[in-house]
Amino acid sequence: MLKSTNDTVLHCYPGLIALVTAEWNGTSNIMAAGWHSYISYAPPIYGVAIAEERFTHHLVKNSGEFAIQFVPAEYAEYIEGAGKLTGKDGNKLDALNISYKKGETVDCPILTTAYVVYECKVKDIQKYGDHDWIVGDITKFHKDETRFEAGLPNWDKLEIPLFIGQSQYVIANQDTKKIKIDLNK
Repeated sequence: MLKSTNDTVLHCYPGLIALVTAEWNGTSNIMAAGWHSYISYAPPIYGVAIAEERFTHHLVKNSGEFAIQFVPAEYAEYIEGAGKLTGKDGNKLDALNISYKKGETVDCPILTTAYVVYECKVKDIQKYGDHDWIVGDITKFHKDETRFEAGLPNWDKLEIPLFIGQSQYVIANQDTKKIKIDLNK
């Protein structure tokens, strides 16, 4: 039975976690972000919530750029490590042994194991409560075409980790129940 409460109810999981990378003044970092979204298709604009106390926040704010990336399930430990380690203690990309290259339009690490990456230039930063909503114009897309078919994930070649909390994930793959809703029945 549904009950009313005055306590905050955080229900956004299971969810797709984005890995955010940034670099400024020779320092790189990666963080896990559960709150992120496309804001516009044309022009392509993406947003991510980052708390000001996060190490990545000052890298993004000072550099004016960031990258959003999504990794397949076989690299879910990147999500876990990027969310639990802090860049204040050193380069998380090195600590997690993450393979990357430089972006084409941004000076950020681009994970070579990602299946989708958006390079972004900061368009706006607004504070909402305990997080800043950082909005970026997407300046370059990267996509592993081998993991998609007709624009959708090819479940024979891609398993997607969905975070459910407390270091646990649901893996979306060919065994996940899929339904198609037809309103014209």
